[in-house]
Amino acid sequence: MNDLNLLGSEEWCQFDDLSIPAIKARIDSGAKTSSIQASKIKIFEKDLEKWVRFEVYPVQENRSISVLCQAKVEDVRQVKSSQGVAEKRPVIKTKVQIADQSFEIELTLANRETMEYRMLLGREAINGRYLVDPSKSFCQGDYTEEELKEKYSDKIKPKTGLTIGILASNPELYSNKRIIGVANVHRETIINDQISNNSIERNRHNLRLFCLDLRLTQDSHGYLNDGGRA
Repeated sequence: MNDLNLLGSEEWCQFDDLSIPAIKARIDSGAKTSSIQASKIKIFEKDLEKWVRFEVYPVQENRSISVLCQAKVEDVRQVKSSQGVAEKRPVIKTKVQIADQSFEIELTLANRETMEYRMLLGREAINGRYLVDPSKSFCQGDYTEEELKEKYSDKIKPKTGLTIGILASNPELYSNKRIIGVANVHRETIINDQISNNSIERNRHNLRLFCLDLRLTQDSHGYLNDGGRA
């Protein structure tokens, strides 16, 4: 018993076969099988065997980092969720690494978008290997935000937003200023001879095209950051 390593209530796991260098797991001895967050789950056939392709957002509250994974399907099981709802989930086998210890575990693929943790490490993975002290965290080591960014530097998606164009003869109008006020104007172009519409031909030298990158955010009440209703 004294030879067992210690786990806290949360630990970092690594899955080399899935190209996931770090994912924070809740240590849950009440769950039999471990599970990992998965979206866009697609089962397909490869070499006459069932495989599954899925996408993982491994870092909490950060959808700019995603990893596309695939693995052989070991089983499809009826699993009861934390809300008590039974659902069928694909099960895969893969190696997990916690600090310097590596071993094979079963993982069910589950939609954990609304959960605090992207992964649960269940008792089948813990038994015979670890003792759990729920009063502690990261007994096997922690990562800083900068270290996580470094680990996922090749998987970070560039930030994108809704890009729109506003053709305006007077950017000082209240309606135009209100839109521009909640956006980042990254390009302003004076429209010249490209205009062929007769209705605006006479104003062509005063027209400007504002290209906006919208980064609208909502608060808990659903309001935009300029006070407008979403």
